[in-house]
Amino acid sequence: MSTRRKIKNAINYIKVYFAIGVSVSILISILLLIIINGLQHLSWDFVFSMDAPRGFSLMPMIVTTAIVVFLTLLISAPLGIGAAIYLNEYASTKSRLVKFVRVSIETLSGIPSIIYGLFGFLFYVIVLGWTWSIQAGIFTVSIMVLPIIIRSSEEALKAVPMSFRMGSYALGAGKFYTIRKVVLPAAMNGIIASIILSIGRLIGETAALLLTAGTLMDMPINLRSSAATLSVFMYTITVEQGDMERAYATAIILMSLVLGLNLMANFIARKIKKG
Repeated sequence: MSTRRKIKNAINYIKVYFAIGVSVSILISILLLIIINGLQHLSWDFVFSMDAPRGFSLMPMIVTTAIVVFLTLLISAPLGIGAAIYLNEYASTKSRLVKFVRVSIETLSGIPSIIYGLFGFLFYVIVLGWTWSIQAGIFTVSIMVLPIIIRSSEEALKAVPMSFRMGSYALGAGKFYTIRKVVLPAAMNGIIASIILSIGRLIGETAALLLTAGTLMDMPINLRSSAATLSVFMYTITVEQGDMERAYATAIILMSLVLGLNLMANFIARKIKKG
């Protein structure tokens, strides 16, 4: 290798490591800022006790957030992964319908969340008469995260080498069996990544849920109850009350919830790959 090529490679390595260092530094700075400002205001009563100071705790919002994330993924994940399988494994690339679907997915992924919130408010809350409720919020954000799951899952399926499929066909396996036993396990890491991205989007979503699920800070009784998620709660106490102390403390719980759900998703992915 020539000296010029070595210098070029060294410069590229420096650029890559510099970009990684900047990204990690920003992440650590954000985490430290939230932890330093929020940890001193975090207490057991504030998180769990219903007799907490100022009359409430975070537990209702934690429960609501978990319900919204779980049921939304229960709706959108099978639909999104199924759509990705169809688009990548079955659909013809020359079909006008497929091209229209792809353009629609791209368009949906770029729509601001406030638009989804307005749609959910007009259709689910007003037209269907669900009022402000958890179910209205779930169906609204299910549509919102669907393009993320479809696009990321399709890219994961495309990354599986065609030789995997050809080898399976050569052994006499059918298309469905090949997809289920060969393609999906090989693409599982990318599919789980799409679900993790969706979890992050769901937990941090405010506008769409604010207009559909409401801002009631009580423990939800059923899916027809109006309830606030952690992100909506943070918006309410920050913008409307200016309470930054509880906002930072809530942010710690929110980050912990994201981390916990991501670890759970990775654990399930490993179990699926082994099974």
